[in-house]
Amino acid sequence: MANEQALEQLETKTYRVQGLTCTNCAAKFEQNVKALPGVKEAKVNFGAAKLTVWGEATIEELEQAGAFERLKIREERERITRREPFWKKKENWNILASAVLLLIGIAADAADGGILAVAMYLAVIVIGGYSLFSTGLRNLARLQFDMNTLMTIAILGAAAIGEWQEGAVVVILFAISEALERYSMDQARRSIASLMEMAPAEAIIRRGAEEMTVPVEDVRVGDVMIVRPGGKIALDGVVVNGASTVNEAAITGESMPSEKTVGDSVFAGTLNGEGFLEVKVTKRTDETTLAKMIDLIEEAQAERAPSQAFIDRFARYYTPFIIIFALFIAIVSPLWMGGAWLDWVYRGLAVLVIGCPCALVISTPVAIVTAIGNAARRGVLIKGGVYLEQIGRLRAVAFDKTGTLTKGKPAVTDIIVYEGKRERLLAVAAAIEKRSQHPLASAVVRQAKEEGVSFLDVPVDEFQSLTGQGVKAVVGNETCYIGSPSLFVDMLGRLPDEVEQRIAAFRQEGKTVMAIGTASRLLGLIAAADQLRSSAPDTIKAMRRLGVKEVAMVTGDHEQTAQAIGRQAGVSDIRAGLLPEQKLAAIRELKQRYGMTAMVGDGVNDAPALAAADVGVAMGGAGTDTALETADVVLMADDLRQLPYTIRLGSRTLAIIKQNIAFALGLKVLALIAAVPGWLTLWLAVFADMGATLLVTLNSMRLLRVKE
Repeated sequence: MANEQALEQLETKTYRVQGLTCTNCAAKFEQNVKALPGVKEAKVNFGAAKLTVWGEATIEELEQAGAFERLKIREERERITRREPFWKKKENWNILASAVLLLIGIAADAADGGILAVAMYLAVIVIGGYSLFSTGLRNLARLQFDMNTLMTIAILGAAAIGEWQEGAVVVILFAISEALERYSMDQARRSIASLMEMAPAEAIIRRGAEEMTVPVEDVRVGDVMIVRPGGKIALDGVVVNGASTVNEAAITGESMPSEKTVGDSVFAGTLNGEGFLEVKVTKRTDETTLAKMIDLIEEAQAERAPSQAFIDRFARYYTPFIIIFALFIAIVSPLWMGGAWLDWVYRGLAVLVIGCPCALVISTPVAIVTAIGNAARRGVLIKGGVYLEQIGRLRAVAFDKTGTLTKGKPAVTDIIVYEGKRERLLAVAAAIEKRSQHPLASAVVRQAKEEGVSFLDVPVDEFQSLTGQGVKAVVGNETCYIGSPSLFVDMLGRLPDEVEQRIAAFRQEGKTVMAIGTASRLLGLIAAADQLRSSAPDTIKAMRRLGVKEVAMVTGDHEQTAQAIGRQAGVSDIRAGLLPEQKLAAIRELKQRYGMTAMVGDGVNDAPALAAADVGVAMGGAGTDTALETADVVLMADDLRQLPYTIRLGSRTLAIIKQNIAFALGLKVLALIAAVPGWLTLWLAVFADMGATLLVTLNSMRLLRVKE
């Protein structure tokens, strides 16, 4: 803890790293940075290609620490103005030149030009393998055995026993494999890079009477931002003038534009429609919802999934085993079984080549990075590989009711009048409830506005809230009450049987009943209900098809309302009237009975239940800091349909990781068996290793195709 406190006092800076392609390279780069004189601690996030440094170091020093992989460092928020095409990169031109020299060498070999052929093969090895040898020899001197070390020993060994052509072919195939691996990892990370480029680099700001274009970093909270039709919104804010539709797909994944008018929130990176907006900036560029999303996604990519942790532990013992096995083949086998030494040395070198753990080590992270990036583009934040794997294994899901299965916005469904006119009853109710903060009060006011009932001119005095029962106020010369039917039971003694039956029927339908009247008579009843989301029944059916055995609802609402909503949604286990500690107990019971369990809520309430679940899922996280911070999975749009997609993505990711590991290990075992009797040539060993890496990567890329 003391060490953590000491680090907090140091300057912390985060950089983007270009050229990071393997987990071993990331670990080595991290160690090199830690060894720099001004650095106290460093952490490399391989999935997001980020470096965090505690202490002081220049970009030149950091690039020197990553010189073994020719890593390039840039500031975290620095934008790439132009991406260099894959085919234009210097290392790829080296591969092309080496391939031409190899073809010349093969032609010379066929024409018995021995010295020319050897010279061409040597040139291929030097040009194509220069960076490989510089790293491999340095590692060998330090007794660090990684992929570069194994390949260096194999290629130099092939040259030493006169297999020049084999050595040259191995160099080129390995260089191609490295280039394709770089390309595939860049593609996997591109989804996050595209999110970073969503928000414009500049904003039009009005200060006084002057409009100016300034970098987003220089915009202050409180500035008024001008957003013209068709323009992108640069920072989070609140509309202070104008009206428009805004496409929020970058944040929520929802393709349908959202209506925005004065008082509505807008987010950085979203696209304005045909209206003109003036927006008061509420967050700086590094505090916007989009910036938080990107940070959370990149942190998620750094979190090791259980399968990745297993592979990392396995690889720690795997590489030394391969080296010992290769030495055994090359030295012990000829002594024990006889045969030519050069043949056995060659077989040992083939074992070294096929033993490279590239495909195995990359099998999990490339799948996790791809899946988390795909989810982010569709408005789902998954905070780590562990949650991605767990959501793919879900067997039970518990929903909160209000704001999750329902819209969280009660609406008036019935108005029963016992005395007077309907319009007058609604006008009086709305005039009184306009002064209340209760959700049901806003439902009454909305209903009056929708029906065009004039209530603002109704005189209301002496408004008073009656805790737990309702409200009262003087309307004209008479004191009126609105609240629970029990309030009128206390005042009138007993309600007529017909009224009691009507109230019971409403409650049976899941509606909340408000009574309105005076101390001496009942004027009418108003029933309201929090309406079920139209997507809820289909969502629950889809989850069951995906392997979820139990769908429960845990709510603090009363039994009748919960039963009505639960039946409409298709929930099999309805638990009502629960206090927070009882919800927690319900989640623990579901976990014990079914296994992997998720809790779906709004990210603000039900914190104990969300924390107790294996996966806590928050609804409608856009603009809600609490939801972004507390939940393991955040559905940015207020849309239940994102949940089956997320479960499908998790289960597909699990399946692909298993396929990758099985394929990578299976191919290694087959190749090692083939290498011992001499059936496997050096170049075929590299080709098999390269093929395994590419197939594992391409298999992971299939996760980009998972859709709703």
